[in-house]
Amino acid sequence: MKMSVLNRKNLDMTQGNSLKVIVLFTIPLLLGNLFQQLYNVIDSYIVGEYLGDYAMGAVSSSGSLINLLIGLIQGISVGGGIVVAQHFGAKNTERMRKCEHTLVFFGLFLGVGMTIIGYFLSPVLLRLMSTPEDILPLSIEYFQMYFMGVIFTIMYNCFASILRAVGDSRHPLYYLIIATLVNVVFDVIFIRVWHMGIEGAALATIISQAISAVLTLLQLIFTKENYKITFKELRFDKEELIKILKYGIPTGLQNSIISLSNVFIQKNINSFGPYATSGYGAYTKIEGFATMPSGSFSMALSTFVGQNVGAKKYDRARKGGMVGLLASVLTTEFLGIMLVIFSNPLVGLFTDTEEVIEIGVKPLHLIAPFFGLLAFSHGMSGILRGAGYSKTPMFIMILCWVVVRISLIPVALNIPGWHQIETIFWFYPFTWSLSFIALIVNSKLTLFNKNKFKEENV
Repeated sequence: MKMSVLNRKNLDMTQGNSLKVIVLFTIPLLLGNLFQQLYNVIDSYIVGEYLGDYAMGAVSSSGSLINLLIGLIQGISVGGGIVVAQHFGAKNTERMRKCEHTLVFFGLFLGVGMTIIGYFLSPVLLRLMSTPEDILPLSIEYFQMYFMGVIFTIMYNCFASILRAVGDSRHPLYYLIIATLVNVVFDVIFIRVWHMGIEGAALATIISQAISAVLTLLQLIFTKENYKITFKELRFDKEELIKILKYGIPTGLQNSIISLSNVFIQKNINSFGPYATSGYGAYTKIEGFATMPSGSFSMALSTFVGQNVGAKKYDRARKGGMVGLLASVLTTEFLGIMLVIFSNPLVGLFTDTEEVIEIGVKPLHLIAPFFGLLAFSHGMSGILRGAGYSKTPMFIMILCWVVVRISLIPVALNIPGWHQIETIFWFYPFTWSLSFIALIVNSKLTLFNKNKFKEENV
């Protein structure tokens, strides 16, 4: 069955100037991430301003753990999006629709399970990561509330992955902007006006997540395109589920295990006290802005390569991917340098506490100059996933970003004179360098080996 003619809302990434279509697809992704990160900053500001540094630390300390538990589900949505993109590029509507409905049904199934697991394991997990006792009750309260609405986050990711796979990165942006604005409004109402405390921040997040999921679902239900979702088709298709899991599980495991590494690092950060927790939390919010291009380009590159592999345009997939990768690295590196220059006033946006500012500035000076290495790893991972090599970035990232960090950080902190928070920060550029080297070596064996690349994707 053949595809209908594309309308202007969708990008057929198998045609036209490669860099142009990648950038056009990336911009809405970037703007969506910008609004999401802007919300995170405003949320932290409101929490810190009206509830204090301990409350901000509670929200920050929960972040790594949240990413750990939903990382696998997000990986599934990415995997499903890659399969949809390949069917879209091949103009196989029948298989594309089966993949879409399998992904949505699977997301619902796992979303319910994740809600239950996340809620009841919150106290145990937060204690395992040595969350400071001063902020532990607030962290548990926020974490449990957050997971009451995590199914909406999961479903939004599934719905948005489908839209992006067919070249529509604009509608997920529109709905994310609406949800972000709603989130900020309810933050102010719940925290400042109604004095609900940290549970107000969590409740505002749940409401906004539900809105983004519902709006994206309605877009898929009422679209006139042939990728529309219908409830009567929601079921598992064995062949498509296997493909989704083939791409999604390695990506999800990569996300989850890297998040586990971040939980481990957060545990070490927490050991330096509440000020360190809050200062590092402020840094992560700022870092999110500078690293947004790398994540956005990575998603765009997966879709670009996936569509072109599906269309059997292997040279276009490879060469266009490299051009997009270069754009990602240059953009992210420039933003990293800007963070170094304006580090003090940026951290000062979150708190007036000198101790918190002092700690928050340190990672900006030590880590931000190397953001280009991070962008390369994210971008090349996106290319490899779109090309069908989903296991490769998983193994490389787990080895470089998890095994090396977890095994060497405790050793380094026990070296005389090295027991300081800066030691932890230096491990980021060090491990990014390792993944940079490994991915370059691997790309020469796969993407740039033309015969092997074509044979494995026929």
